[in-house]
Parts: sequence; C-alpha cells; structure tokens
Amino acid sequence: MTLQFFGPTIRATFLGFSLFAFSSVFAQEGKPADKPLWELGVAGAAGQLPAYPGSSDRVSRFLILPYVVYRGEIFRADRETTGARLIKTDDFEFDIGFGGSLGASSKEVSARQGMPSLGTSVEFGPRAKYTLARPTADSRLTFSLPIRTVIEFKSGLKQRGIVAEPELSFNKFNAFAGWGLSVTGSALFGNERLQNYLYGVPSQFATATRPAYQAKAGFVGTRFTVATSRSLSPESTVALFARWDNSSSAANVDSPLHLKNNGFSVGAALTYTFAKSSRLVGN
Repeated sequence: MTLQFFGPTIRATFLGFSLFAFSSVFAQEGKPADKPLWELGVAGAAGQLPAYPGSSDRVSRFLILPYVVYRGEIFRADRETTGARLIKTDDFEFDIGFGGSLGASSKEVSARQGMPSLGTSVEFGPRAKYTLARPTADSRLTFSLPIRTVIEFKSGLKQRGIVAEPELSFNKFNAFAGWGLSVTGSALFGNERLQNYLYGVPSQFATATRPAYQAKAGFVGTRFTVATSRSLSPESTVALFARWDNSSSAANVDSPLHLKNNGFSVGAALTYTFAKSSRLVGN
C-alpha cells in the first residue's frame, strides 16, 4: 500500500499528515523472496510535521485504519504501486497510481487564519521508475519520476494542480540487525494552480499582515528522508521515519504564507496482518 504525499498528510509524495510512515512499513517489499498475493490487516501511524512546506506551524496526527496489500501482475496495492503497473522489466517499471493525503485546517495554521482550509486530497497519474544499480542482492538504487494531478475532496471535487517529484532512493532489506533501510532524496515542482493552492493569497483574504499574492509555477522544495522498518513477528511490522524539507530556493519563497525555509518531520507506524493468501507471487 503506497500512500505517499507531500507535507503533513499519509509516502511517499503532498499535504496534511503524510502517512509516509505507511510506505516505510512495507520497506520489506525489497526482500528477494516470494510474498502472499494479498494481505489484510490494520495499521496505526503517528507523526509531527510542518503544516505545509514553508509553514511555521506544526501539526500532529494519529490514524488507525485497515490496509490491503495486493500483488497482482497489473493491479497492485503495495509499497511500490497503488494502481496499475503497466510495464515491468528487471530494471524499469511504469505505472499509473494513486496517493492520498489528509487536509490541514486553517484553524491550525496561524498564517492561514480566515482562509479556506487545505482539504483531503488524492494524487493520480503516471510514474516511471528505473533501477540504477544493485550494490548487493538485497539492495538497490533507483530513480523515479511521478507526475500526478491533485484532486481535493471538499464540498465536491476540485482539481488543484499538477505535481512532479523526481526521486533518488536507496533501499536495503537487511541493513542492520533485521532492520530495513530506505534513504531518499527528492525535489518537488508544481504548476501555477498548485502553487496558488498552497501559497496564493486572493485579495478577499488579504490583511494588513498578509498581502494579496499571486503564486508562480516552479520549484517547491527538496526533501531528504530516512526510514527504517523491521518485522516484530510474522504478522506485525514497525516503522520509523525522519524527514528534512528545505524550501529556501522555492519559486514562492516571498509569499506571505511562506514563513520558514526548513522543516523537520518524524513519525512511526505499526501494522498487524490478520489474514493473507496462501498463494505466493514474486515482486
């Protein structure tokens, strides 16, 4: 199950409480062994993160929800893909996938007081992924490029722009004492609509301390993430992650909603699998 987004939302890659921790939970997808076709379980995640890139306010989130893993030849819901994997070779993958994020209420963010809240969002679109190297049998260095549209669920469906996040990632199944390791660096870019959603200030919401602002398309920021996970039992897995975001060179660093160049996020997740398929499949 990949629920990967940017800022405070469910990984990998958008707003609200990033259940990034949930993607870390499945870091063991990299293990060179067959796995059940499907798994059912429950997952809990907690984290503290900036309200959005450039925010001076932090938010805390805690979630418990069911999860499903399905490793079909085309349709998949695992750490790598939530959607349809259309091309798969030893070194290259191409898929059409989804991601999700919880919103951030403007009541939680001092700079956005009186403005519309950032709603729950879903990302949808293509991703290309290429394996650059396999240093060991249980590790790999990959480059991926997802390009996705962002749909907000709030009083109907609203298209909030397009996001692209080129990402370089190193994953090792057994890095130390049974713990898997994922180290990722990425850069985020958004079109004008997405940037205005995050950093624009329409004239009707301008104040003496928050002037009207028209955002520009371009660079949002960089992020560096370290995540680790390990099995506690055949049914349960624990994961931890830490992420540093920097937006000092962002296209809209002069927005009145951009107040801080650096942000730090931490989180943890725990999953328990209560049912799985007896049929095993490869990655």
